[in-house]
Amino acid sequence: MVHLLLLIIYLSFVSLGLPDALLGAAWPTMFAGLAVPLSYAGGISMIISIHTVVSSLMADRMNRFLGTGRVTAISVGMTAAALFGFSVSREYWQLCLWAIPYGLGAGSVDASLNNYVAIHYASRHMSWLHCMWGLGASVGPYLMGLALTAGMGWSGGYRMIALLQLGLTAILVVSLPLWKKSANNSHSEKTSEPAPGLWGTLKIPGVKKAVLAFACYCAMEQSCMLWAGSYLVLNTGMAEETAAACAGVYVLGIAVGRFLTGFLTMKLSDKALVRLGAGLVLAGIFILLLGGAAVVPGLLVMGLGSAPVYPCMVHATPGHFGQEHSQAVIGLQSAGAFAGICCMPPLFGLLAQRFGVSLLPWFLLAILLALTLTHESLNRKNA
Repeated sequence: MVHLLLLIIYLSFVSLGLPDALLGAAWPTMFAGLAVPLSYAGGISMIISIHTVVSSLMADRMNRFLGTGRVTAISVGMTAAALFGFSVSREYWQLCLWAIPYGLGAGSVDASLNNYVAIHYASRHMSWLHCMWGLGASVGPYLMGLALTAGMGWSGGYRMIALLQLGLTAILVVSLPLWKKSANNSHSEKTSEPAPGLWGTLKIPGVKKAVLAFACYCAMEQSCMLWAGSYLVLNTGMAEETAAACAGVYVLGIAVGRFLTGFLTMKLSDKALVRLGAGLVLAGIFILLLGGAAVVPGLLVMGLGSAPVYPCMVHATPGHFGQEHSQAVIGLQSAGAFAGICCMPPLFGLLAQRFGVSLLPWFLLAILLALTLTHESLNRKNA
């Protein structure tokens, strides 16, 4: 039963990743058809992120009331409905409207499952869990590229992903009894103990730094995911259909890297793996700056470097702050992550509108520097 439940959790993270890189892959085609400026992708990303922050902050209370299994099933169902809504939208404001349930669905499942795995499984499973996210996030742009090549348009790509999400929702509903059997031993399941509260959790030493580190990482990751397709089209002249698939190389690198990280956790600490990842991201950015044929390999190296950062920082959370606080802290970290997503990709959209998308590598480099300084400060605090 334990292994079957772990498989269900893995599938849930495939579901979480499937839509994450879709907007960036499809946007070079979408913005012209919608008759809106290039920078408007940032508006949709911001709406998703704001509502993901809200649901992340509510994750601790929702898990105590409903349990992780129900929260996961409801959340994936909401994203399925939102993606179908994207597929039938013909105006920009309609996409903004459907971005609300997508954001609300994404935040709770992310925080809930991260905490569950951080407490109950070894670090390698956290890396492999996020490998499943990377798998979903790399398949999404590939399917979008197929839809564009087949003449189905971006709406057809969103419809395919919506149907996949609907199937995963059905699997999660059927699997609810597995969660009930594990509830008695689960810290994240229903409990009568009061939630620590937002301000009480923020007062724990080191929590603010942890939240900022997650904000920096996800700002970097999402900026690359959202704008890599536009960078390939507008800065290198790549065809839109090809760029939609090639933009997924970054998340493919994340997926492969997290699979490998699962084995590296048996030899290296979470802290060491985060440092190794940051070094690879730096190398990938410099490769990206070479331009031409080096752009796609640069995205791949960046993806490989990004791979260990998020799962290793999540897995370290119970050790830093204690299991009794981990769900509340991870909820805040998830909220911080999506706050970074909310602010930085739209900011780059405005910068790209003014100065051009060629600024992307330098923008990513600045965020990487902030992430490294914050993570090292957190490690010193908890040494």
